[in-house]
Amino acid sequence: AEKAPKAVQVLEDGFDDVTAVLVLPERYRRRLRTTNGIERLNEEIRRRERVIRISPNRESVIRLVRALLMEIDEEWTTVRKYLNMDEYEAWKKAQQAWRESAQACAATA
Repeated sequence: AEKAPKAVQVLEDGFDDVTAVLVLPERYRRRLRTTNGIERLNEEIRRRERVIRISPNRESVIRLVRALLMEIDEEWTTVRKYLNMDEYEAWKKAQQAWRESAQACAATA
């Protein structure tokens, strides 16, 4: 803390945000704690950009990235599901039921 007070402050300020994923089931934590998806997306943008080499203007680059994002979104929403939200909703309901039963037990005690 003495050598890098700003770094310590950043770590302390972001601690809750960083550890928020730990309350989720393991299956979701594995996917959400990494940046693999973002890294893969950036690599795909770079790969397609290399094919074009020189883009005529900023708008053409935006169109390229937009088309890629739409393609990836369509693939993830129709073919592969990164996270099964049905399982998540079931887990969330179970967590809520557990909390309510714990509160009921505490109220009767």
